Amino acid sequence: MSFKKKTYNNLTNMKEKLIFIVDDDEMLSGMLFDRLSSNPNYTVQLYPTGEECLKALDQHPDVIILDYYLNTIEPDAANGMEILQEIKKIDKHITVIMLSSQEQYGKAVQTIVKGALEYVVKGQDAFDRIETIIRAQP
Repeated sequence: MSFKKKTYNNLTNMKEKLIFIVDDDEMLSGMLFDRLSSNPNYTVQLYPTGEECLKALDQHPDVIILDYYLNTIEPDAANGMEILQEIKKIDKHITVIMLSSQEQYGKAVQTIVKGALEYVVKGQDAFDRIETIIRAQP
């Protein structure tokens, strides 16, 4: 019996991924957009509100990076936890990474219990952690 040797190139064999960034912080979401968009295997879309993200779920994103605090544009807008729950009602298989400016253990546990894969605190290594999580997804 003979086996053929297989080699894999991470860039050419990596599955293309559709990524939504849902954050009302224009500066941070813009920097994250630029960083992720530099990967030719990622298509990245920005949404400043959770409601806009929910309307776009028919595009079947692979990963959603969702800000925990989304109500700074419109005071009555849904927050990240509410949007997370709606996303999971629509498609429980979408990978959601919750992003927050506050490092709070209770909120991290709560988001994971509600269906987020990970809770990432905004800061110096946040973008690296997000990229690592995305790369680890099938």
